[in-house]
Amino acid sequence: MKARRVDGVIIGADYVAANGDTANKIGTYSLAVCALRHGIPFYVAAPLTSIDLSLSSGEEIVIEEMSAKELLHSRGGLGEQVAASGISVWNPAFDVTPACMISGIIMEQGVITKGGSDLFNIKDFVGKTTGNSQQ
Repeated sequence: MKARRVDGVIIGADYVAANGDTANKIGTYSLAVCALRHGIPFYVAAPLTSIDLSLSSGEEIVIEEMSAKELLHSRGGLGEQVAASGISVWNPAFDVTPACMISGIIMEQGVITKGGSDLFNIKDFVGKTTGNSQQ
């Protein structure tokens, strides 16, 4: 990105909240920050089943935490201890990228855009796609 050899970033997502915030594997947020810093469009590609309209924003996404052993022991937690005993570990499986950092959300049915505003209208997209505007 720094060398200006990247024209856009497309990542996947496990969850899409009603406002367009997305959750994906750790490191996705960092890519979004880097893309934003370099003025590169950042897109999320996800299936319609990733949308959860019951989540108003990414703050409501429950972030799964992985075992501390994955970081404290060799071979992904299966081997011998390699870290000092008694240290604290936080090992989240996902991070959340705010909708304000996302250029568009690519779905099987089309691309959800912000339509001239800073907000995604996920609910309307789902309603038009499924034929149920009361979602």
